[in-house]
Amino acid sequence: MKKTAAPVVHEPHLIKDAVQLVDAYPKVYLTVDCVIFGFEESKLKVLLIKSDLEVFQAKLSLLGDMVKDNEELDDAAYRILKERTGMNDVFLDQVRAFGHPARHPGGRVITVAYCSLLNINHHELKIHDNDLHWHSVSSLEEMAFDHKEIVDYCYAWLQKRIQEHPLGFNLLPDKFSLRELQNLYEAILGVSLDRRNFRKKFASMDLLIDIDEMEQDVPHRPGKLYKFNFEKYEKGKRKWVGIDF
Repeated sequence: MKKTAAPVVHEPHLIKDAVQLVDAYPKVYLTVDCVIFGFEESKLKVLLIKSDLEVFQAKLSLLGDMVKDNEELDDAAYRILKERTGMNDVFLDQVRAFGHPARHPGGRVITVAYCSLLNINHHELKIHDNDLHWHSVSSLEEMAFDHKEIVDYCYAWLQKRIQEHPLGFNLLPDKFSLRELQNLYEAILGVSLDRRNFRKKFASMDLLIDIDEMEQDVPHRPGKLYKFNFEKYEKGKRKWVGIDF
């Protein structure tokens, strides 16, 4: 006969001790901030709103909110992104926590930053409250809270990620030229890359498929079009050593 587990009985004095212990902890609030990078017209952008706190006088701010008592961090990040933008098809990576004691004017608030990189043309903003729109990363100056520090940290994290993983190809059209590919990496890395060395590097990786087509209706000399071989990459990704420019 199968035994059933005995119900857990919490002694009243143990519950009281636990409550007293929690009450003795310092009050620290927890938030999540979403750093959503987008690529459009050869520019790296980030999705921001205008702060509605008077102390920041409508300075730019990340998409953030408090984490609910019964909520996992990941769930909070996706909820906040959906409530602020209407988007629900964006993958988020947890980057790190920011907890300077003076980072928030309301008291001790720790925030966990989540980051994503997407093609702006493939994701429609369905909500535009607080003047929500895309801003060029290179144009950012002082922001609300410590959000400029968070954006800068996530930008450095993104630059490292794009050299370790081929996530940048998700920002390109299904068929792309080497010119478009180089523009993408230059925009994200913030550098000018030697055209010959760049093409030589990708040729040596043997992950581009020549589809025997040329660019059409472009203001420059048409280039050959390629596709990224995701299947080949998946099979050999354990040997991926990154893209060291």
